[in-house]
Amino acid sequence: MSDPTRRRPPRPPAPRRRPRKDPVRVLAFEALRAVDERDAYANLVLPPLLRRARDAGELDARDAAFATELVYGTLRRQGTYDAVIAACVDRPLREVDPPVLDVLSLGAHQLLGTRTPPHAAVSASVDLARFVLSDGRAKFVNAVLRRIAAHDLDGWLTRVAPPFEDDPVEHLSLVHAHPRWIVSALWDALGPRAGREEIEALLAADNERPEVTLVARPGRSTVEELLGPDGQQARPGHWSPYAARFTEGGEPGAVPAVREGRAGVQDEGSQLVALALANAPLAGGDARWLDGCAGPGGKAALLAALAAGRGAALVAAEKQQHRARLVARALAGNPGPYQVVTADGTRPAWRPGTFDRVLVDVPCTGLGALRRRPEARWRRRPEDLDGFAPLQRALLAEALDAARPGGVVGYATCSPHPAETRAVVEDVLRGPRAGGAEWIDARPLLPGVPALGEGPDVQLWPHRHGTDAMYLALLRRTG
Repeated sequence: MSDPTRRRPPRPPAPRRRPRKDPVRVLAFEALRAVDERDAYANLVLPPLLRRARDAGELDARDAAFATELVYGTLRRQGTYDAVIAACVDRPLREVDPPVLDVLSLGAHQLLGTRTPPHAAVSASVDLARFVLSDGRAKFVNAVLRRIAAHDLDGWLTRVAPPFEDDPVEHLSLVHAHPRWIVSALWDALGPRAGREEIEALLAADNERPEVTLVARPGRSTVEELLGPDGQQARPGHWSPYAARFTEGGEPGAVPAVREGRAGVQDEGSQLVALALANAPLAGGDARWLDGCAGPGGKAALLAALAAGRGAALVAAEKQQHRARLVARALAGNPGPYQVVTADGTRPAWRPGTFDRVLVDVPCTGLGALRRRPEARWRRRPEDLDGFAPLQRALLAEALDAARPGGVVGYATCSPHPAETRAVVEDVLRGPRAGGAEWIDARPLLPGVPALGEGPDVQLWPHRHGTDAMYLALLRRTG
């Protein structure tokens, strides 16, 4: 009879299973680390990572789409996921190692923002943590994600966001994943009549994946060519006669016209800005056009093609040499005369009164393109506005100097923030260097586009027009 007081020798621990590499989630993690560590933009980091994984045979088209959703979805909702994660850890988020926080954010997005089954989302995230971090950190990830999995997104929002009636801005900030200051700025930009319904529509549009829009450069391609046989690869644009909206999952680089530079990827709002400047009424000669902030070359390529159709020439100026090379690449093959110069628009290399039409699409905070660059919303700060303000005013003042009397100047920016739009134009027109200028009503130059406000300038919106939030003011030089 065996002695029950005797203990059996402990069993040797089972060999720990080495986590297998999950190419989709490892790629998504690498992209988030690049965004965090190098202040990179996902739209620049992700394509080469996807290309490398496809070349290695690790991803198919479906995997690539899921990896893209993981990266962009996590970045868009970062503020909301941070609030949820903070409610599930016992320390301030700033004390959680950034790589661990990236794994947790990816897991939170799978749990709260995708249809991934909860057990699969937790298990895959834990395996990712073991593969890219360590076993100890994987246990922490497991514990936190199990707490997150206890509620869906709506359930968490009722816990972390205050009621709208108590704090409207904080409520919208957490529900729609925008920093407080950006919510306030966008609400102000919509105007005094904008209520809760419209600001929520705008914030929601910022969180939607934008359509890829192509531009058929006049004289070099046609919209019909971009649509493909029976309209299988694209649909006509909403407003621009040169626009085609690419079908979901399509590859723009596979379109011959895009590959050959006869067409390009360009948001319809940017196309409308270039078209409005080109079509503004002008008395006298119309032979010399200037794009004073031409990089990376999308608007310059469209302007050059339009100018060529009228026998005019475009000068495309860009301060940074590497961006000037991108402009030259975008304009290569244009049928009409053009020149690409590396020049600072605030210290121009041309004489005053040289050009008939001038465009300055000035550097800005980029708050109008948050749906394309979701990480920008967490990277920008209110003080950035002060940094851009002197440059924006200087560029517009020099653009007015560059135009001849009777010439047209377009001031454009991919931001709806009032400090970067009408305030800049009004300050320059009041200043000593305005040289005499008057407003042109831009609205008639965007035919068919609704809800353009009271003018004379124009603000486009994602939720109203399906474009980036581009701003345009048109001015005529009078003296």
